[in-house]
Amino acid sequence: MAPPLKPPSSSTTTGRSCCSRSAAAVGGGALFPFSSSSSSSQLSRPLVQVLAQPRRRGCVVSGAAAGSEAPSSGGGRGSSSAASAAALAMAAAVRVKAVATIKVTVGGLLSDLRPARAIDDFKDLIGRSLYLELVSSQLDAKTGQEKPTLKSYAHKVANKDEEVVTYEADFDVPPGFGAVGAVLVTNENSYQEMFLQDVKLYSSSSGDAAAPLLDVRCMSWVEPKSDDAAAQGKRVFFANKPYLPSQTPPGLRSYREDDLQQKRGNGQGERKTGDRIYDYDTYDDLGDPDSDPSKARPVLGGSKQYPYPRRCRTGRPMSTKDPKTETRDGDNYVPRDEAFSEVKNLQFSVTTLESVLHAAVPAAESAILDPSLNLSFPSFFVIDKLFEDGVKLPTAEQLGFLRSILPRVLQALRDTPDDQLLLFDTPATVQKDKFGWLRDEEFARETLAGINPYAIELVREFPLKSKLDPAVYGPAESAITAEVLEQQMCHAMTVAEAVKQKRLFMLDYHDLFLPYVNRIREQEHTTMYGSRTVFFLRDDGTLQLLAIELTRPQSATQPQWRRVFTASTDTTESWLWRMAKSHVRAHDSGHHELISHWLRTHCAVEPYIIAANRQLSEMHPIYQLLHPHFRYTMRINALARSALINAGGIIELSFSPMKYSMELSSAAYDQFWRFDMEALPADLIRRGMAEEDPTAEHGLKLTIKDYPFANDGLMIWDAIKTWVQAYVSRFYPDAGSLAGDVELQAFWTDVRTVGHGDKKDAPGWPTLDSPENLAHALTTIIWVASAHHAAVNFGQYDFGGYFPNRPSIARTNMPVEEPIDADALAKFLDNPDQALRDCFPSQVQATLVMATLDLLSTHSPDEEYLGGQDTAPWNDDATVQAAYAKFNARLKEIEGIIDGRNTDQNLKNRCGAGIVPYQLMKPFSQEGVTGKGIPNSTSI
Repeated sequence: MAPPLKPPSSSTTTGRSCCSRSAAAVGGGALFPFSSSSSSSQLSRPLVQVLAQPRRRGCVVSGAAAGSEAPSSGGGRGSSSAASAAALAMAAAVRVKAVATIKVTVGGLLSDLRPARAIDDFKDLIGRSLYLELVSSQLDAKTGQEKPTLKSYAHKVANKDEEVVTYEADFDVPPGFGAVGAVLVTNENSYQEMFLQDVKLYSSSSGDAAAPLLDVRCMSWVEPKSDDAAAQGKRVFFANKPYLPSQTPPGLRSYREDDLQQKRGNGQGERKTGDRIYDYDTYDDLGDPDSDPSKARPVLGGSKQYPYPRRCRTGRPMSTKDPKTETRDGDNYVPRDEAFSEVKNLQFSVTTLESVLHAAVPAAESAILDPSLNLSFPSFFVIDKLFEDGVKLPTAEQLGFLRSILPRVLQALRDTPDDQLLLFDTPATVQKDKFGWLRDEEFARETLAGINPYAIELVREFPLKSKLDPAVYGPAESAITAEVLEQQMCHAMTVAEAVKQKRLFMLDYHDLFLPYVNRIREQEHTTMYGSRTVFFLRDDGTLQLLAIELTRPQSATQPQWRRVFTASTDTTESWLWRMAKSHVRAHDSGHHELISHWLRTHCAVEPYIIAANRQLSEMHPIYQLLHPHFRYTMRINALARSALINAGGIIELSFSPMKYSMELSSAAYDQFWRFDMEALPADLIRRGMAEEDPTAEHGLKLTIKDYPFANDGLMIWDAIKTWVQAYVSRFYPDAGSLAGDVELQAFWTDVRTVGHGDKKDAPGWPTLDSPENLAHALTTIIWVASAHHAAVNFGQYDFGGYFPNRPSIARTNMPVEEPIDADALAKFLDNPDQALRDCFPSQVQATLVMATLDLLSTHSPDEEYLGGQDTAPWNDDATVQAAYAKFNARLKEIEGIIDGRNTDQNLKNRCGAGIVPYQLMKPFSQEGVTGKGIPNSTSI
């Protein structure tokens, strides 16, 4: 952790003409010159000893730095705070120095407007750009009203650190002012925003090495003051001591409520870039009918037909062609503090540029030969060239059609050398085993140790049956018979015995996908089936792939068609088996990206963020616990709505459902999403992958002992749970303390009835009526935002970068589908290798997806990892700090356990020749594509 910022030496202010408003002259507004030595003798030595206690970064100390009362739960240091507050009340006037740290940024929102910048520079020069006010935690004993704030302009001082700019202001704190509980900050600039890192108060008589009396952690953008009456104006930053609502010091109560009201807004008007307002809306901005009628899309959320979580409201005007659809002009708004940092933004921009260029090259080459952009790869050798030889950048003329859709990317090509090569990094699966994608064993292993470990489930009864209406979709009973499975099991046991012994498992993409099959097939260059894939658990803990069933439902012109495929030594059947596996892989890719990834970790988390900011004060201990787990999520979701999940975006261009992709995710939300089932143990039990067992580790007995995701994930789950339980118990000693917490109950009501309003009456919502229930709900939120997301995100390039292993789309029907297409069957029989590549994504689709997966799998240089020191608790409560230290230590211990498991040759699903070790649950990572690391939040 970084040491406390030292106050600049007195020589930095000597001789300056900058002025400050005296605390004694607040009413009259008289000015007096700064003097670093003036009034220093007024601070008595005993008070210095009381206030200048050693402390850690981001922690509140006693005296002027602490509140006058501790939480009734025992949080904080009530006795020392009260004693030092009393000492301050009896002391003579005290001079303190406020030191504000502003992070140097590229410029701010309007940095290129030079006249405006000149005005703000002049304000800086005369010391009129930053205005600070100290707020007492106490009310005036005589009037019962809030005490007047202590006010002062801050002036810039010399600073050797190029990354920050320091401002200083002096305050005379009068006798009896009480503990400083907050700082009000006004950015007096006309145009320039500021990123305020912190404000620290020091004794003016202390030396350079003195610890601050008060450290207010801000880490927030402060927008310039505006003449607009509706503008937010001054900002309040509270001392870093958590308070439940009922325990808020009386002098801070109105500030607490006012700040929440400011973040809620009034639900009116279009949001501006610098706003910090959090409000809800439906997903009514995915379509773009104004630009193209074919890009009209239904509104997701707010209806029984398309239930969905809520997103952040932007307030943009509605489309003239479709009044239900919001226009897509400009960037998708997110509150200012939800934006990427400059480091993250730079990394994201650079990676995006490189990734899109990777995709642009084959897209341009395809465009030259085939304007329809549907060329298959001519050979596997050409696919390998993407990783082995690189591809020469095309000329601007060759880029042709890309000029209109990638203008900013193409601008960067002007300075690119003619001999510049673009090269995709070789994915980990190809490095380990170039032909692993062909093996049934690898296909099966990745259901347990790949990037979609949330799909496999236990077969509980046989025969397999659909829950869909047979009058519409055909017979409910699967075509996979016991005879077929027993033959593939070499008659080692009967199906009935296998079910009883819990040895049959399945990927079931039948009921979810089948209702969309006919509509998806109406689109060009894609196809779809409902599918079931069955596995058998061998004695060595690995899965054997037994059979795949592909089903096309009946339509107005065709009867139902379905067929079961199995591995075979027959050449024709062997190639059909490979094609059937490619279809299932495409189904799994769609389920992974749309449901396991987008819906469950991005989309479903955004309502938690909005509700927390609307209903939980930044003083609230639960806000402080959750805040690190919300970092960047709203911004990455907004970017997804701009280019990934929108009409004509990458998902619709490259995944089998195409224009029905988001509708399909809505159907999954409706049928499967429940808050209580987002907890890892409950999810495993629901899928039959575990059962409760008090005698087993983690209280669960796994159905498959060597299930890498579950084995590692349960360690992470328990570590999070232990930390959260310790934190919650510190602030909530009993059920009554929860019932009386109006902010917490309002937060949970907001989540259930608004953010997830379409599921408000569904089962699975816990009641926050006990510390245990609260801790479990918070553990679930943190798990989903951190470990669940990491499990399905950071291995995407390793497993999907070589697209034959995980094609995002299947473009052609099975050649034996009835009625038989004679030409397609003849081509398949003549050249099955080419028929398989024709089924794979086109060159454009493949490289777009590869580029996207490369981007999504990349850790930013400023990543904050689960349990890391960068996000240690703000307050200095000894119990909380000790619990977090244990959390950090446990995560480091887990890393070692995972490393040991990955070298245990008895664990065949994670160790063996050509096998990628399972590292997705390792908590920490370096930047880049590493295939490991659990960030605190869904940050990419």
